[in-house]
Amino acid sequence: MNLFNLFPSPAVALYMARMFLVRTFAILMALVLVLQALDLLSESGKILAYAGNGDAQIWRYLSLRIPQIVSNFLPFSVLLGTILTLSQLNQNSEVIAMKASGLSAHQVLVPLILSGFVVAVISFAFNDRVVTRATATLAQWKKVDYGPLPIDRGDRANVWVRDGDHLIAVDQIRGRGEQVQLFGITAYQRKGGTLDSIITSTQGWRHGNGWRIANAKRFDVASGTIFNEGTVQIAGGVRPDQFTLAHVDADSMSFGGLKEAIDELKTAGRPTKALEGSLWHKLSGPLSSVLMPLLGAVAAFGLARSGKLFVRAVMGMALGFLYFVADNFALAMGNLGAYPPFLAAWAPFLLFLMIGEAVLLRTEE
Repeated sequence: MNLFNLFPSPAVALYMARMFLVRTFAILMALVLVLQALDLLSESGKILAYAGNGDAQIWRYLSLRIPQIVSNFLPFSVLLGTILTLSQLNQNSEVIAMKASGLSAHQVLVPLILSGFVVAVISFAFNDRVVTRATATLAQWKKVDYGPLPIDRGDRANVWVRDGDHLIAVDQIRGRGEQVQLFGITAYQRKGGTLDSIITSTQGWRHGNGWRIANAKRFDVASGTIFNEGTVQIAGGVRPDQFTLAHVDADSMSFGGLKEAIDELKTAGRPTKALEGSLWHKLSGPLSSVLMPLLGAVAAFGLARSGKLFVRAVMGMALGFLYFVADNFALAMGNLGAYPPFLAAWAPFLLFLMIGEAVLLRTEE
């Protein structure tokens, strides 16, 4: 069987794909403009509250926030673009003409599904290369209250680690594994839950099963005296991954970076179920653009003159929004450990794929 038999004629396929893509990205642009304006109303005051900030910082915030909004609302735009496209085709009796020419319901939807796949690929690449970096930068910028950001050299910063009753804060961490180096170290030594002393140092490195720090100074809380300790050993039993992987934010990491972090956490024997769910969702999330034409197809079939076209469009929107609710719920359950990672990411997609097929077969005639 020729693969091109799955399509309507090339002219019709291009016509439908163009309608779908134009409406999808027009809706996305409108949503971004409205939502960014509302978001800026709440954040502009915080940005300008930092001395010296002005229009340049506002534009910088827009450049970091817009990719997040695009990523979050692209699937909604695909759903609405599908419904508008199919409603117009139905209203103009173009769907009836295609079915009268011998095309099945699935053949009518093929141009939209393939266009949705193209959108999914673009969405994955955009999320992986742009959104993750914007999310990481914006999170760091908010931590300094929209002040100047330090130069990002890929190092970890402001990490806290617990060593029994003691707490260790590190300003900056470089390297991985046994080559990790610590800079700006503050160790809070406690006895029975009470602060006993504070040890500070400019630099530390891995030594044996602990960490050796140089030029250490110890502040004794009881006497209020500072002692020069020189080079001392602290944090026996604290592993390097506890510093480098103290906090893994899936939204701020690319697919490859997150997978690498999960592998390191597994090697260290630490739980990774929630992160694995987020890793799978980086694939299933963009693929929702392929599912939307199937869920919105209820608007394409049935006689427009029956007066139920609006009802069918509402049904399509309801199916799409139910999918997003189920997707967020499953991901939350995965983060809590109630669902296995693969199920949390893919169950809503597979469930609504079957629902969409059932509704399509039921409403086709």
